[in-house]
Amino acid sequence: MYSTCLFCQNDLGRNETIENFPVGRRLAFDPAKGRLWVVCRKCERWNLSPLEERWEAIEEAERQFRDTKLRVCTDNIGLGRLREGLELVRIGSPQRPEMAAWRYGDQFGRRRTKHLVMIGVGVAAVGAIMIGGPALGIATGGLGGQAFNIVNGLRGAYRARKSVQFTLEDGTTAQTKLFNIPRVQLEIVDDEIEILIPDAKKSGITQRDFWRLSPDSHNQRLSGVDAMRAASAILPHVNAGGGSKDDVSRAVRSLESAGSHDRLFKRAAAILRETDDSTNFIRRHRVPHALQRIPAPTRLALEMAVHEESERRALEGELHLLEAEWRNAEEIAKIADDMFLPADIDQQVERLRSRTGE
Repeated sequence: MYSTCLFCQNDLGRNETIENFPVGRRLAFDPAKGRLWVVCRKCERWNLSPLEERWEAIEEAERQFRDTKLRVCTDNIGLGRLREGLELVRIGSPQRPEMAAWRYGDQFGRRRTKHLVMIGVGVAAVGAIMIGGPALGIATGGLGGQAFNIVNGLRGAYRARKSVQFTLEDGTTAQTKLFNIPRVQLEIVDDEIEILIPDAKKSGITQRDFWRLSPDSHNQRLSGVDAMRAASAILPHVNAGGGSKDDVSRAVRSLESAGSHDRLFKRAAAILRETDDSTNFIRRHRVPHALQRIPAPTRLALEMAVHEESERRALEGELHLLEAEWRNAEEIAKIADDMFLPADIDQQVERLRSRTGE
């Protein structure tokens, strides 16, 4: 049974309440459509479950939700908290705005809060350097600029080491550095959506037709399903600043008016083309068609769209692709967990298990 978030590779936690599905501390379920999600408490993303046991788990969650007295309900969505600490979100027949507020409001709001906190930490660090510098006998001339350079340097070093990974349609994985995210571009070529990713590397034996090297740069072009998979992994980093409730509402309206993820991406590309008509803007930013230059509500709408599209594909009989992504997330999480452990730790664990008979 999968226990790792598809999106941030964080441990999803466990519960002792839903016997057929002991994963997660917040579960969202739709008994009418037979959908079950595990909500990651770190990134607030909804992990759709492809497991065969989901029907029994949904029935059990429904019984537990009806029995609990600690619940808040609207006409279509209810939140129940069990004594053991498990939270259940029951989905009825909500309209898109109501569902989006529940599904995306938490994660976008938390990102916004985190972004503001990080700005505050940076300002505090610069202030500490400015105050502590004279006390240590350091000249204050130009210290403010140096402090900002130090903070930006540390941030740049982190972004140069951190990778963003995504699984392609053929089961292989690709990645690019977080440092490259501001240079990811969106284009429409021959009426097809293309995502251009700087310095992307692909694992696996074969190279597919969609993986083309642009002649004038080191950007790799992805189209079709793989462009959507890349966008699903990249957009949360582009939208790292999150959004307010008003931004989420405007994003939902953009998604509803577009009618499909394909039309929404084409509208976003059109916005970029209109912006690029300003030569002064291009000269100042140097990266035409950059995803981060799309207005925030539209960017949030794009993120909503790619997630809903991936779930639609999974629910239309492609659950094996979702399982492959989840296995990949488990593998990445295991590598991260083992990275700083001594080489002989696995052997010691096995010896202890053999002694206890587990």
